[in-house]
Amino acid sequence: MSESNQPQPLTYRDAGVDMDAGDQLVENIKPYARRTQRPGVLAGIGGFGALFEISRNYREPVLVSGTDGVGTKLKLAFELDRHDTIGIDLVAMSVNDILVQGAEPLFFLDYFGCGKLDVATATQVVKGIAAGCEQAGCALIGGETAEMPGMYPPGEYDLAGFAVGIVEKSKIIDGSTIVEGDIVLGLASSGAHSNGYSLIRKIISARDVDLSAKLDGKTLGELILEPTRIYVKPLLKLIGEVKVKGLAHITGGGLLENIPRVLPEALTARLDAASWTMPPLFGWLQKEGNVSSQEMHRVFNCGIGMVVIVSPGEAAAAEALLRDAGETVSRIGTIRRRGDGEPQTQVF
Repeated sequence: MSESNQPQPLTYRDAGVDMDAGDQLVENIKPYARRTQRPGVLAGIGGFGALFEISRNYREPVLVSGTDGVGTKLKLAFELDRHDTIGIDLVAMSVNDILVQGAEPLFFLDYFGCGKLDVATATQVVKGIAAGCEQAGCALIGGETAEMPGMYPPGEYDLAGFAVGIVEKSKIIDGSTIVEGDIVLGLASSGAHSNGYSLIRKIISARDVDLSAKLDGKTLGELILEPTRIYVKPLLKLIGEVKVKGLAHITGGGLLENIPRVLPEALTARLDAASWTMPPLFGWLQKEGNVSSQEMHRVFNCGIGMVVIVSPGEAAAAEALLRDAGETVSRIGTIRRRGDGEPQTQVF
């Protein structure tokens, strides 16, 4: 073969991968990751693996892990070109999940996948992840940025996250001590959080909604992208002072399907829908989509992002502690004996 017929040498850049962009992203996110550091971190961003030392203050430490994404809420972030809060959602979904078992989040790792890395966009996303970790008191110690040409449409990306927490074995919250007569408290959500967005997007599309239109003093786009509330610090404080019998993070499945996950089979939670104020966003979704109340309670949190179950004697103290910590809390129901064929959560 003559020299002129030799194939041209190829590089990774010819395949559409920009190594320099990846290096720049690592440098951009290091300051945000440093702000999340906490005791126990031995090695974090930049290495092949992150190291974390378990505190010796625990006699019987149990590690609790959780992983999640933010679902099709990402599609609206792409449409509105807003990427600064979606990382908070990512952290919230995992840390709130491990929190319900009484675990204190220790560290978080993220996965960011894209077709072509946009450093500015990815930096905004990771900045939000770091902000979420700060809210949760956990360290952002590692992650993966995968640039995969041809896998994603231009301007789109995927996100996943992984959190690890710790709880003393004797203090695991599993709902086993819940009994008839216990009180159900609800902590206000900040919006739709990160669930029900397939239906939200369907309503927006079917009604040709203008996301710049105003509702309750904000644009619909702002309300719909409001980041998920992180309940870690107030609830860890509560757990340290009050006997919490059960916690339920209200995610996919809404109120109707998440509360039963922490209830003994023989019990049901009876909730009074008039006992809390459903934010205007949910009223708008129900009206625009002609969604039944049953479906609303099955799909959305309807204004209650976390449920706390305590004994009647602890309820007032729990409410006071949560309000002092900045939470909006309502006494939304009671635990009752479950009749034949009754669902484990009923909203009246």
